[in-house]
Parts: sequence; C-alpha cells; structure tokens
Amino acid sequence: MKKSIQIGKNYIGPEHPTYIVAEMSANHNMDFERAKAIIKAAAQAGADAIKIQTYTPDTITIESDKPAFRTKGIWEGRTLYELYGKAYTPWEWQEELQTYAHACGIDFFSSPFDLTAVDFLENLHVSAYKVASFEINDIPFIRKIAKTGKPIIMSTGIAYLEDINLAVRTCLEEGNDQVILLKCISSYPAPYENMNLNVIPNMKDTFDCICGLSDHSMGTEIAVAAVALGAKVIEKHFTLCRADGGEDSQFSMEPQEFKSMVQQIRNVEKALGTVTYALNDAQIDSRIYSRSLFVVKDIKQGEVFTPENVRSIRPGIGMHTKHWDEILGKHARCDIEKGTPMDWKYVE
Repeated sequence: MKKSIQIGKNYIGPEHPTYIVAEMSANHNMDFERAKAIIKAAAQAGADAIKIQTYTPDTITIESDKPAFRTKGIWEGRTLYELYGKAYTPWEWQEELQTYAHACGIDFFSSPFDLTAVDFLENLHVSAYKVASFEINDIPFIRKIAKTGKPIIMSTGIAYLEDINLAVRTCLEEGNDQVILLKCISSYPAPYENMNLNVIPNMKDTFDCICGLSDHSMGTEIAVAAVALGAKVIEKHFTLCRADGGEDSQFSMEPQEFKSMVQQIRNVEKALGTVTYALNDAQIDSRIYSRSLFVVKDIKQGEVFTPENVRSIRPGIGMHTKHWDEILGKHARCDIEKGTPMDWKYVE
C-alpha cells in the first residue's frame, strides 16, 4: 500500500497532518444556498475537505413498504425510500458545489452509492471516492471505483474482517493501492463504549495502509484520541446548527465545535512529535535544576566524606550522583566550604 496519498492539494500519510473531512450528508435540508453555506463554514472551521453523497432514492433502494425496507433508530417510522428522498443531494447541484468548495480552498469528493453515480462523479473529475460502510460488500461497485485509479476511503462500520479483506483485495486486483480504511461504528450517534479505537493501529498493521476514523460520536474527544492512536483521516458530520433539524443533524457538529476539534487535533499532532530522546534547548537549560553532589557542611582538610556532609541536592552543577558511594569514606584534600559543588579535585 502507498505510504502517502494525495487528495486534491493535500497529502495524507505518516509525515503529513491529519486530513479532516466535514461530511455534509443530508444537512443541506434540500436548500442549495444552505449547502454552500455549509461548505464555507467547514472551510472556515479548518476542514481540509467537504464530502457529499451521490445517490437518488432509486439508485440506492426501491420503493417498498415491506418490513425489510422500513427504517430504525432515529429515522424510525419511514421507509428507506422516503428517508433517502429527503436526504439525497440533488445531482444538478454537485458540479457547482465542487467549484464553490475549491474556491473556498478545500477539497471536494463524494460517496457514490451505485455504478451510475461513479460515472457521474468521474465526469466531475472528483479527486477521490468514499465508500460508505454499508457499501463495503458491494464488490462490483468497489471494483469500478478502483479502476478509476483514484484514492479510495472506505468506512468499515458493518464489516467483518473478511469483508475488509475482500474489499481491499478487490482494489489491489485492479492495481489501486491508494486505500484508506476508516474505523467506524454505524450507530447514530455512536456510543463511546462501542468505539474500540485500539482497532486503528491494529488495522494499520494488518492491512499495511493509512487508517483513520469516521466518527459518529458526540463531542471532540474521540476524534482527538484517534489521532493520538495514529488516525490520519478524521471524518465528522457537519451542520450549521443542529436546531435547524434535518435527517443527520442530531449527530452532526456545529462550526464552532468543529473548529475546536480541529485545533485540538493540531495541538495533539504537535505534542506527538517524533521518536527522539534528544533534549531541546529548554530541557538542556533546565538540567541545572536536577540533582548532583554538594558539600552541605563545612569540611576540614583530612576529614572523612559522610552522608552528613555530602548529599545529593539541587542544583545539578556538581558531581554526578552515581559517584556518591565512591566518595563516602574518602578524605578531603583541603578545606571545603558548605555549598560547594563536589568535585574529584577535593578527594584524596
């Protein structure tokens, strides 16, 4: 797998900052100007990319009232067809939204949900594709995306290990090694106790690829913790205001919350730093306040060094403490004043 992947103007990988994606999803509430406002707000909040979804009710499901087609959870009481009829992003918007996102300085890509959506997005020349959790077992669909040669970000929310294996293998069979896997819990919102963030470093090692988190939990701490564990992509649903309502508003971040998360992630990235045991200048300067051996009582020439007249104290400008046992029992070569840093020149 590639160690670094380019999406638009950004690089993703171990040597690069975490790639932070704002997921618009259904939060446009079928208002084109609101969709543009979401993109602008995401850019101002520090997002690297805005992600939308490309489907219609007819490309993702069929119109049916049978039990299998009825929704659960926060969308309970409707059919899938009804839900997607309110949630989809009109395809005629998407080219202009992409242009607007680029004008705002952020990347733009989408989650397609069928083969026709991939063709549509290819005509828009999107820079990457996102495979949603529930499409990870659609192998012909993944194969078609892989053939585009573009980066593929895949959520793994409902996938068994063998599902992930098959999806990744399908991409590799098509010569596409630009795969990014996202740990995900397909619950809305996602309970903290189900997140299992320790999967992220394991997934990275297992599949030898860049990994991240598609986070449906509330708050910022889970995303920040994921970055500390090695996540290089963070995806969060984004809305202007949860009180405005909408199909995904309940588990979406508002601009100020998103901005705070971005800043926390950037702070954690600085704190993670690199693997080094070297000291910076400030640490080196601070070593003066460490311990060393000092004469703590006036000592006459010929007097024996004892635990009462030589101790390990601050500051750290005297003899190293490792020599204490060697000093004890020996005799002073000269008179030594209390407060003198211990030195071999004082020892007979």
